[in-house]
Amino acid sequence: MSEVGRGWIEIVVGSMFSGKTEELIRRLRRAQLARQKVQVFKPIIDQRYHSTDVASHDQNTMVALPISDIENIWDHLAADTRVVGIDEGQFFSHEIVTVAQALAERGLRVIIAGLDMDWQGKPFEPMPSLMAIAEDVTKHHAVCVVCGHQANYTQRTSGGDSQVLVGSDDAYEARCRNHFVPKVDKKTEDFSIQSLTL
Repeated sequence: MSEVGRGWIEIVVGSMFSGKTEELIRRLRRAQLARQKVQVFKPIIDQRYHSTDVASHDQNTMVALPISDIENIWDHLAADTRVVGIDEGQFFSHEIVTVAQALAERGLRVIIAGLDMDWQGKPFEPMPSLMAIAEDVTKHHAVCVVCGHQANYTQRTSGGDSQVLVGSDDAYEARCRNHFVPKVDKKTEDFSIQSLTL
């Protein structure tokens, strides 16, 4: 059991299809194997694969509580929880930084996964701020659908120009620096989501 002040923050970032949620689920399941009480939260707007569960692109799932505001965590946090997992952190307000700090100061392990860059290749707050205050940051990479090299960018292939557009391979694909363009670009022909390393 963690002592007050002995908590910490772990951040898992990367482009879409890089395995962020898969890594979040892996860490949370290991905590459960260690018999630690785990609670998982996700933004209510993320309904892509499951209305409640956190789900990776390859359909690996874990029970979660969808919330509309990051402050809602305080309404649901159990007294015996030792590990808090949050998926798609970029969809929450900047208040997530304060909440993560407060959880860690209570002695909890906080694991947050999300996009560090948006579809225009710009820092996607609040993830960069979370990376700055975290004890541990892991950056995952996908596979470029154009050339097969390491992909660090999320290319939008449909939809408007708003920063937030919840979607999957219907609206995004992973690309390397050479093949990424900071605008909506046509989908790569013969692309299959199954070919990605998730």
